[in-house]
Formats: sequence, C-alpha cells, structure tokens
Amino acid sequence: MNDLHSDLPTDLRIEDVRGDAQIEDWRHVHNLIIPADPLSLDDVRERVGRNHLQVAYTGDTLVGCSTVRPPADDTATATVIARVLPEHRGRGLGELLYRKGLERAYELGAAAVETVILASNVAGVRFAEKHGFVETERYALPDDPALWFTMRLKEARS
Repeated sequence: MNDLHSDLPTDLRIEDVRGDAQIEDWRHVHNLIIPADPLSLDDVRERVGRNHLQVAYTGDTLVGCSTVRPPADDTATATVIARVLPEHRGRGLGELLYRKGLERAYELGAAAVETVILASNVAGVRFAEKHGFVETERYALPDDPALWFTMRLKEARS
C-alpha cells in the first residue's frame, strides 16, 4: 500500500464493518463529516445490510470510512463514497479508501460510478473532481437547507 504515498502509515488497515464497535466507528466518521444528515446506530445497521461499509484505522486510531452502494438494477450505477477525518487528510488515505471502494463497485457489476458530496465539503468536491467526477445534480434534503452534489465518474470502466 505504501507505494502510493511514502508518508502513509505502515499500520493502515481497512476492514469491512462487522459488529457494533465498527458500526459505531463508521457512524462517528459519517456524522462528523456529514452533520446535516446524522445517522443513528439503527440507521447504520440497516445500511450494513444493503451496502458495503468499511472503516479505516492506523493502529487503533479511527481515520475514515467508506460506503459502496451496489449497482442499481436499472442503471448498473454504483455509488462510492470515501470519508477521512479532517486531522488525517492529505496523506493518501482517502485515495486508498476510494480505490478499494471503486474496485468493490466493479466487482459488484457497476457499469457507472457516482458519488454524493455535501457541497460545503470543499475538499471532498476537489477530491472527486481530481478523480474524474463531474457534477450531474444539485439537491437539498427535505427540511434541510444544505446543498448536495451528485457527481458521476466521466469514464466508465472498459
């Protein structure tokens, strides 16, 4: 893994979410980065049943999480989301989470890949644009003024 960035921690591990401790860790990262859409433990438990969720650690320190929503039957479009806690950004961790998520999306049969980002997450929008995503939709959730972007990877896997 360290060939991507020389300053990546050697003890980085990315694990599938299994059990309440990892559900809580995934929820913590999600809720910190996306305060406009906080999730309960039950919300995350439900997501574990339908999505591929992972958590990332360096040693015993939680550094991020990811989500892969499997391809929708009618469009074969998967959603890949990588989140890194602010104090751990800029070291290539998001890159690794994103690449693992993208691999998983294609393993699940994705013909196209999207991501969703809170518009105020400027670093997340820049990351997506750097990786070839373009904005396809802007929207707000009911009863919430926060603006969200749906972004699609320009080139599908061949």
